[in-house]
Amino acid sequence: MKIRILVAMVAVVLAFSVMAGELAGISMPDEIDVDGKKLVLNGLGLREASMLKVDVYVAGLYLERKSSDADAVIESDDEVKRIRMEFVRKVKQKSIIKAWDEGFETNAGSMGDALAERVATLNSYMIDFVSGDTMTFTYLPEKGVEVEVNGTSRGRIEGADFARVLWSIWLGPEPPNPGIKTGMLGLE
Repeated sequence: MKIRILVAMVAVVLAFSVMAGELAGISMPDEIDVDGKKLVLNGLGLREASMLKVDVYVAGLYLERKSSDADAVIESDDEVKRIRMEFVRKVKQKSIIKAWDEGFETNAGSMGDALAERVATLNSYMIDFVSGDTMTFTYLPEKGVEVEVNGTSRGRIEGADFARVLWSIWLGPEPPNPGIKTGMLGLE
């Protein structure tokens, strides 16, 4: 009898250690392997839209080591990092393209013209998203940002400059909503 209880307790502990963060009904693993690196879930943030705070997607930030320093995460050009988004509602292609255009305009500063072609490439990867769909951005040093939609590679966008501005959309001074930044930085 004692052995059964002990086995059950160990199973519960193992289940929770493999499980991950959860937000708005979306779970993401605590650790993932990317390009030979172990990344840890830094935090989860919820993208809310409009004054009604409609839930759009949950974004998970994965880093080589946890950090609550937004600038350090954005500037970490020599480390693998990933943002995984899981949609909780329908988002039309034109709406997500508009959001990318606004995000890059807000965060690119004087680099806007230099990034324009790469932003257009990102926009060409977009689809109409529905609840349960995923989009993943993986930055690989000296290679660029790998973009996946629903687990299928859409392509790679080169440049650490592009990656810094992309990560700034969520972690920069003007995120789409404050909760997404604080959540992804593990501050909530």
